[in-house]
Amino acid sequence: MKFADKIQRTLSQAGATLATMIKIPLMSRRPSPRCHERKDTIIIMGNGPSLRDAIENDFDVLTSFPRMAVNLSALAPEFRTLKPDYYILADIAFFLKEKTGKVPALWDALAAVDWLMTLFLPATARRMPEVTRLPECVNVKYYNLTPAEGWKWFTHPVYDSGLAMPRPRNVLIPSIICAMREGFQKIVLIGADHNWSKTLWVTDRNRVVSVQPHFYKDDDKELRRAEEIFSNVHIHDVYENYAIAFRSYFNVKAYTDRRGIEILNATPGSFIDAFPRISLGSLMPAPTQAEK
Repeated sequence: MKFADKIQRTLSQAGATLATMIKIPLMSRRPSPRCHERKDTIIIMGNGPSLRDAIENDFDVLTSFPRMAVNLSALAPEFRTLKPDYYILADIAFFLKEKTGKVPALWDALAAVDWLMTLFLPATARRMPEVTRLPECVNVKYYNLTPAEGWKWFTHPVYDSGLAMPRPRNVLIPSIICAMREGFQKIVLIGADHNWSKTLWVTDRNRVVSVQPHFYKDDDKELRRAEEIFSNVHIHDVYENYAIAFRSYFNVKAYTDRRGIEILNATPGSFIDAFPRISLGSLMPAPTQAEK
């Protein structure tokens, strides 16, 4: 690395560290305590289209391990079949005073849960009226979405404290961090397609269009909401957001590697290049001779 590049990197890291020091007291709240019980494996089910194949072809694997669902998946018919042990909400739309689109239905679905489930919410959502409607079988834990960047000697202890995390540009970032704080030693990702660039284009009117399919079918309201989000976005903004998301996974890996946590990606065709790949079926032990 050239000397000028080293200087630029040092200044960048110093600036990011200073910015994080300012953000934490302004944005962070008291998180739920971390769990000190060591647990084995959890499957985090992202909402990418590949989760559909996993449900259809590897349902026995999914239901053999603790599993975490994310964001709008509670509205899918499979939610009550999968009965996830953990659930996390991260999109800001879920916590606005004015609930629009599918958000009211999502909170209704969570209020109807009738099995033991831990729900992770941002610490700023503690006083939301929707939280009081949740049944007793739903245990609510709180985390901070505050982004922390900079020197690792500073950011890693901050991550340990639960006051901040690597930039949570995608729900899988807080999902991984919360699973780690819950004590899981192996975290497996499925439905983490992240192949957004395949469905990105620009119209002849220079309008950026991005269709991000999920394992469930999006209705017209949700598609219109997604279109509104991109109404004033330019193509360089989109790719910068992609870069932030994929870079965050490497920050997560650096952190979890130092803490002895293994993250594996079982999503076929995933664009995430930070974690080793496995097949979902490989999580199940091979049958013994007596079982054959």
